[in-house]
Amino acid sequence: MAVFVRRLFGIGKLPGDLYAQVEAEGLIYLADYVAVTRRFSGVIPGVRLPHSLASYSGSLVFTSERVLATLSMLPKLAGPTVDVCWDAPQIGAAKAEISSTGLQVELDVAAVDEKFSGELSLHYKAAIPADVLCGLPLRSLAFDMPPENVFRAVGVTYSP
Repeated sequence: MAVFVRRLFGIGKLPGDLYAQVEAEGLIYLADYVAVTRRFSGVIPGVRLPHSLASYSGSLVFTSERVLATLSMLPKLAGPTVDVCWDAPQIGAAKAEISSTGLQVELDVAAVDEKFSGELSLHYKAAIPADVLCGLPLRSLAFDMPPENVFRAVGVTYSP
């Protein structure tokens, strides 16, 4: 979908309630309408894809407390795919790298739920300035991704 249309309908903009939260935490960096490339191959309940490549729009946020990345598929409706505190233990199935070209997330989905198998990657393509990168507490993160975030990233409705 063209960037113009995404902006017109607010697809990829951080919702107001989330914006208020991150602003209160000490906003370091915010990019709305970020192009997100999602690659998935595997199985989760409701979908089996040998290889899937999709483009979405989302937001990428760094605060003094956490990293937050959202994915939008509908106007003014965004959900997190990454929500991890800087001081959280660096363990988990998801691995994220922050660089000048954005945020790259790799996940072995079988480690999230025994009903899942395969690989998921998300690339939030944002030009992050050098001064922002230098001020971040970490550039590599490891964390657990909840099943609902995997469903959201793959484009399947989550029902626990």
